[in-house]
Amino acid sequence: MQIIKLVVITIILCQLVVLFGLWLHSNYISVIQKMTGATSVKSHIFDQRFEPDCNKPQNANTTCCPKSSPHLVGPFHVEFNWDRTMESVTTELSSTLLEGGRYKPPDCISLHKVAIIIPFRNRHRHLIQWLHYVHPMLQRQQLNYGVYVINQDGEGTFNRAKLMNIGFAEAIKDDYNCFVFTDVDLIPINDRNIYGCFNKPRHLSVAIDKFNFRLPYLNIFGGAVTFSKSQYLAINGFPNDFWGWGGEDDDIYQRTARMFLTVSRPDMQTGRFKMIRHDADLHNDPNPRRFELIKNTHYTMLKDGYTSLKYNVKKVEKDRLYTFITVDVGTPPLVEPTRLQNTTTN
Repeated sequence: MQIIKLVVITIILCQLVVLFGLWLHSNYISVIQKMTGATSVKSHIFDQRFEPDCNKPQNANTTCCPKSSPHLVGPFHVEFNWDRTMESVTTELSSTLLEGGRYKPPDCISLHKVAIIIPFRNRHRHLIQWLHYVHPMLQRQQLNYGVYVINQDGEGTFNRAKLMNIGFAEAIKDDYNCFVFTDVDLIPINDRNIYGCFNKPRHLSVAIDKFNFRLPYLNIFGGAVTFSKSQYLAINGFPNDFWGWGGEDDDIYQRTARMFLTVSRPDMQTGRFKMIRHDADLHNDPNPRRFELIKNTHYTMLKDGYTSLKYNVKKVEKDRLYTFITVDVGTPPLVEPTRLQNTTTN
C-alpha cells in the first residue's frame, strides 16, 4: 500500500513539473512577443521566409538560384600562407565584390540574404586567411551576402557576444534576413556546409581539426552558427555580460534550447573546419563569473541581450572585402549585477 502511494505521488509530481515547464515556456514566449511585436509563436519563431518570390514583377525576368548550387565542389584544401597579404587577396577577389564585402549571384536571385558577422580585435593576419578562402566559398554557394567585421575599440576586456549583438544591430540596417556569426580563426573546408538559415538555429562548425573533427561535448554551440532574424530575436540575441574568455557559447545554447528545444547541425563530414592556431589573446583572460552567469541564463535571457544592448560606433570603413565597424563596447561591471543577486535568491 505504501509503495502504491509513493508511485501515485511521484506521478502527480511529474505531471506538476511538466505543467510548470509548459507554463514557464509559454510565459517566455509571451514576453518575447511583446518585445519583438510578433503576433504568434508560430509566425515569429518558425517563420522561414528565405526563398524569394520569383513571381514579383521586379523578378519577372530573373530566376531563383537552385537549392543546391551547381558550383559546389565539396571538400576543398585549406593551407595557411603567412606570406599572403591583404593587397594580394583584394587583387584576387575585388572583381567579384561590391563595396563593403558584398556579393550577389549575377544570374539568379539567391535563396538567402546573409550577413556574415565576425567579432574582432587585433587578428588581421587571421582575417586575411579567412577572406581568401571564405569569400570564394560563399560565392560558390550562390549567396547574397555581406561581410561585417565588428572591431572592439581599445585594449579593455574583450566581449565577443556583445560584438555579435552589435553586428546584428548594424547589419539589420541593410535588410538582411539571415545572420552567420563566426570566429575569424575558423575556416570551413567543405562548401556544402551552407552559410544560410534553416528551420532551427544551426551550428555549422561541428567538426574542427583541433578537436579531431568531433564535438567536444554535445551542447557546444560556438565557433560558427546561423540564425534567421526571427530566431535571433526569439532568444533576445546573445548575452552582453560575458567579459573575457568563455561561457557565452553555453549561454547561447541554453537560450536556443529553451526556445527551440534542439539545434540543427550538418553531418560530421560536411561540417569540417580548420582552425588557425594562435597564442591566447591579451585582455581576454578566462571569465571568472562565467559559471555563475551560465547557471542563471534562464533568469537573465529576457533582460540581458539584444533589447538591452548599448554601444557607440567609432568608425565605419567600407573596404572592397568587408565592412569594418569599430565600436566602443563599454567596460565590465565593477560589482556583481544587482539583478543577478535578486533573481538567485528567489
